[in-house]
Amino acid sequence: MRIGIDARSILNPEKGDAIGVGHYTYQLIRHLLKIDKENEYVIFFDFRVREKDVKKFAQPNVKIKFYPFSDYKKYLPGAYSEILGTATLQKEKLDVLHSTSSFNRIPMSYGGKVAVTFHDMSMFNIPEYLSAMKRTRNKAIARLMAKKADKIIAVSNSIQADLQKFLNVSLEKIDVIYSGLDHRFFDESEIDAGKILVKYDITKKYILFLGTLEPSKNIARLLESFAKFKFTQKKKSGGKFEYQLVLAGKRGWLAQEYQQIIKDLGLSKDVVFTGYVIGDELVPLFKGAEFFVMPSLYEGFGMTVLEAFATKTPAIISQVASLPELAGEAAYYINPLDTVEMAKAFEEFSSNTELRREYVARGTEQVKKFDWEKTARETLEVYKQLAEKNKNV
Repeated sequence: MRIGIDARSILNPEKGDAIGVGHYTYQLIRHLLKIDKENEYVIFFDFRVREKDVKKFAQPNVKIKFYPFSDYKKYLPGAYSEILGTATLQKEKLDVLHSTSSFNRIPMSYGGKVAVTFHDMSMFNIPEYLSAMKRTRNKAIARLMAKKADKIIAVSNSIQADLQKFLNVSLEKIDVIYSGLDHRFFDESEIDAGKILVKYDITKKYILFLGTLEPSKNIARLLESFAKFKFTQKKKSGGKFEYQLVLAGKRGWLAQEYQQIIKDLGLSKDVVFTGYVIGDELVPLFKGAEFFVMPSLYEGFGMTVLEAFATKTPAIISQVASLPELAGEAAYYINPLDTVEMAKAFEEFSSNTELRREYVARGTEQVKKFDWEKTARETLEVYKQLAEKNKNV
């Protein structure tokens, strides 16, 4: 079997370090190559990726292929770009082509068997929290890829339900395969936690948020809830406030508004922006937190919740979309639209050590269910099913 995987989300010169889809793609390929020495793999990278950066994927059953036209794509008519893309893929005589994201377009004229992973349906669920351009583009590409795919891999049951609801995809066409968790989150970090605190100017106990700073992550309500929490804490302690809110992640759409919100709420000395956090710093950042909060309005999967569980960090999360199926009974749930409820959850976690320990224990058990090798084996079965159908055509 000859399997093609679109890996343009890894080592992408325009997007920087792999996050989200890039992380999924990297881990999936790494574990597929670990468990499968029999089948051939053709891995497609962006033309601008340096050859030395893809050497880690080199092994006897792997061919590295670059999209030669990507540098010139913006100058080409859409139809011409489609023709070049199809020619690049057809030349490899693939039994199966896997697009690891519904937003990575496969040329519509490509005739081979196609699997597509869907991670995100926010453009249908919470369209008002996305920019008009992103909302329109993502809806259009999702519709095209749902139609193009011979098989869809949904990363959660929530995504599967949305595919049926919004895109009218038949249940037979969808396989739900959970992502795994990078094992480094179970290990002790070699980085001095104290240096991380100094680097990011964290000087008190802290509540950690990790993710792109954008409206879908509900940052404005998180700040409002933190302000309510601060008011209650100062009232109880005679004016003292021992917490900071650490917002870790790159700035997204409308992120510039958060500074003004912080100023208006009187939180200028209480909120820390770290920017994008490199992988090696994540474990000590999680471990140092009193607790983790994910107040998202929507999540297709919610990997950072699993990262919190693995690092023994208790979590307060929204009861929306995929999060309840992912976290089970291992997280404390809140209504993300209710800032009073969120603030009360902060109050309860800050004052109850035993409660935090209970959720740590639950999280430690829950996270064991998510394993990249299992993800790779189940994905390989999808490839085999499609290849078999290809033979019978």
